[in-house]
Order: sequence, then structure tokens, then C-alpha cells
Amino acid sequence: MRPYEVMAIFEATTEPTVIQGVLDRALETIRSTGGNPGAIDRWGRRTFAYEVNHKREGYYVVVEFTSGTETVAELDRMLGLADEVVRHKIVRLPESVGGRTAAAPAAS
Repeated sequence: MRPYEVMAIFEATTEPTVIQGVLDRALETIRSTGGNPGAIDRWGRRTFAYEVNHKREGYYVVVEFTSGTETVAELDRMLGLADEVVRHKIVRLPESVGGRTAAAPAAS
């Protein structure tokens, strides 16, 4: 299992209950495919550097999780189909980020 981080940008006018519903579906997708969700960081409303789909603001949420590649593919598909999500990006994190340490190489 490898550490990942997904940033999802929702439309700024989306209700908090709808955002929570999409996050719940994303967390369920992570769990059902063998991953482990971690920290959820809600950045809130931010102004875009440039217009995205004729909008100037969005609601940012960052979720850390550990999983295999099949989870990443399914989560990418699920967020791509969600109408409330303006953009999303899934990034593999280095093992040393966030207090994680890489496993020591086996001595031979």
C-alpha cells in the first residue's frame, strides 16, 4: 500500500451536505477497494487563479489515504463522474511525508 492525497474542488455554491455526501462516497470507495482513509483537510472557499468552467471560486477539500493502484483508478472514476466536483487530482506522496518513514532495506 502506498500513501496518496486527493484534492477535490467543488463548486463554491454547493451545499455542505452535498459536499459531505460526495466525501462519504469517496471514503467508501477507498474502504471498499482495500484502502485506508486518513486525514481530511477542508480548506474552504478559495478564489481560482483563473476561471474554471466560468467560475471564479471553489470549495477545496484534501484527503490523505493509503491504498493500491486499483483504489486510485476507482476513486478517479468516481470523482470524474460527480457533477459537484469541478476538478480533482490524485497524487502519490513520498513515503517520508506526514510522519511516514520508508521501510529500511533488507540486509543481505
